[in-house]
Amino acid sequence: MDARDTDLKKELDATLQTRRELGEEYESALVDSFLEKVDQRIDGAVERRVRRQLAEQQMAAARGARSPRAADSWGERFGFAIVSLILAIPLSAIGGAFAGFSGVLATWLGVVAVNVVQAARSNPELLSGPGRRSSRDDV
Repeated sequence: MDARDTDLKKELDATLQTRRELGEEYESALVDSFLEKVDQRIDGAVERRVRRQLAEQQMAAARGARSPRAADSWGERFGFAIVSLILAIPLSAIGGAFAGFSGVLATWLGVVAVNVVQAARSNPELLSGPGRRSSRDDV
């Protein structure tokens, strides 16, 4: 049992004892007094919860402002570029075997296009140019 619960139980016992001593004519005043104490207890608990949730939201917003995405996206882009270049070698051989130089050219245009799309997805500001802001900066 929580210490606050024992305090509330003591308050209820005291209110009931006072009612026995004073009689029924003071019953509504005693009940109102007890309920006021209960309301204060509930208001205090709600206020603590709201403050805690507000603090948690502020911490989450502060963490969101320092997005770790920038550090992660470099490794992601580098890994994607390495994998696409490794896959480009056998794809170039296949394209060259079936279509000659035009097959190799199509393969490498595809590799470049895939990497450009990946870079634009990771960093939309790359395509917006200098001096222009992306929609992500407006948020």
